Amino acid sequence: MAKNIEPQLSAIGKYLNIDEDTIFVIPEYQRAYSWTTDNCDKLWQDILDYAETNSKDNYFFGTVIVNCQDNDTRLALIDGQQRTTTFYLLFKALLMRINERILKMADDEDSIQLRRGLRGKRRSLIQILYKAKEDDIPEEPDKRIDAAIYKKVNLIENLSINERYKDDFNKVLTSSNFEEAECNTTKIPYKQKDNKFTNFFRNFKFFYNETGLLSDSQINNIADKIIGKCEVIEIKSWKVDQAITMFNSLNSDGLPLFDSDIISAKLYASAEAQGQGNSFAEEWEGLKESVEDLAGLGICDLDSLLMQQMYYEKAARREIIGESGSPNVTMPGLRRYFTEINKELMKHPIELCNDMNNIAGIWRKVSEYPAVQVLSKFNDNFRLFLAAYFHRFRAEDITERDTTPIVEAMLRLFTILELVDAGYSSRYFKTFLFGEIEKLADPSVPVASIIRDFSDHIGKAWNLDDIKARISDYGRNPLVFLNEYLVATEDGIPFSIGSKYDIEHIMPYSGSNIQVIRNDAGITTNDEFYDTVNKLGNKIILEQKINRSIGNEWFRTKVSMSLKDKSGYVDSRYPMARQLVRRYQNEAKAYWTKQDIEEATTKIGERITGFIFSAN
Repeated sequence: MAKNIEPQLSAIGKYLNIDEDTIFVIPEYQRAYSWTTDNCDKLWQDILDYAETNSKDNYFFGTVIVNCQDNDTRLALIDGQQRTTTFYLLFKALLMRINERILKMADDEDSIQLRRGLRGKRRSLIQILYKAKEDDIPEEPDKRIDAAIYKKVNLIENLSINERYKDDFNKVLTSSNFEEAECNTTKIPYKQKDNKFTNFFRNFKFFYNETGLLSDSQINNIADKIIGKCEVIEIKSWKVDQAITMFNSLNSDGLPLFDSDIISAKLYASAEAQGQGNSFAEEWEGLKESVEDLAGLGICDLDSLLMQQMYYEKAARREIIGESGSPNVTMPGLRRYFTEINKELMKHPIELCNDMNNIAGIWRKVSEYPAVQVLSKFNDNFRLFLAAYFHRFRAEDITERDTTPIVEAMLRLFTILELVDAGYSSRYFKTFLFGEIEKLADPSVPVASIIRDFSDHIGKAWNLDDIKARISDYGRNPLVFLNEYLVATEDGIPFSIGSKYDIEHIMPYSGSNIQVIRNDAGITTNDEFYDTVNKLGNKIILEQKINRSIGNEWFRTKVSMSLKDKSGYVDSRYPMARQLVRRYQNEAKAYWTKQDIEEATTKIGERITGFIFSAN
């Protein structure tokens, strides 16, 4: 019969002082050690403030949830991984400092009591960190004996599939001094200064430096308070599902863990029950690595990928269009959907992981496609619906030809969203997209049929002249990217937004020559200038290097072939800059006037509305 849950208030020193045959375990689904020096600084300040009050009350550091396994010898950290790891690193820093102070202390009567206190703390810390017996610990620091004790560290078994530098924790704890720890721990390639170290070493270094600022008596007092007066509530459970549910309840505000952490925990528990724990761990680790790359590119994180999966699952199961034929646009929360509403998915953890891995691979591939790059500059909700369409393909098979027609259909709709007053949640956008998602997810529905739905909806809901008028007053940037894309399509030239670019105002927004430039442009008032300079016809994409080279130069300088040491439009690969060069580079005195901006804006309006209403 399973044991009951056991909560126990324990001093930090007692909680961390586990038996010789016992070990803390960080489960496969847990996140990596993510505490930074900012977290450590807050913890340290709390400890210092508490120590300075000389309060007789103990200080509480929260709740820890442990799932007990293998006759209670393996203590899986469901909640408390970050604090447990951090306190061990703090204890190691204290031990090093105490060793240093004992060796440097004067051997006189005035120091006897303090020396005795530091020796006692040294023994306690070594017993906690290395499970050493008191009789085996030398009273004074002994380099040879201490080093032999340190090599026996056996506190945490880190199984997390998200932790890349698991060994660094033990590398810190097995080191005899700071220099050895710094030498032995991982140096992350391409990082500089302290950023080249992992959180394990950086946080240990923080505590080592902070304790170095304390006097001998302060170190003795701080060590006493941390070991014996700081407390946690340790809650022990003997069923992993029970422990995770308890954690979820205690942390219902969602701050300690993301939805993906809770869902991955449930998936791992399901895989473990099926004897597939290791296989799932490998798949999940691969997924996490892929999503980290996507997050770095601003495409999606793990929670947003799970959201896309939820949308697809509901669409594939035809759970969105009701009996009345109208779409239900209300979606449950991620946790509730995966752990309560659709528990069947949790019974197939590896298949679900593979499916998401495929979509992550597709996102990585299609992010290079020009149409997707442009659509990404608009409302990000498009990913929920485009991902449903992606489920028709394997990552290795999908092509730009498969992708562009659907992406352009969405681009037409999201361009309108950028221009009109109605928000995404209105029936013209969200309701319509929910009505299409089941078709997007169904490979038997022809792409041409879906595109026709978009065209019919746009033609019925909006008027071409009204949209064109809105473009003439448009002052933001997303349509600048669309215009460049459409010009490249017209000219039959390759297009890619790239990563280092600026939105260039052809007529400068500011600068020392601005008044003369305004006069040349035929602009007389400030209001007229600010209205004109922000129009769509005055904006292009330009390489960052070129834009910052020409600054606020005259237009004739920007389009010139000879710029001395500067780069100009002539050096750009972007289509609008190239068009301007072709048109103006041979003019003796090229000017960019208010009329030019108005004409360019009108032409862009015709180009974009032609794209939006192309099938009507």
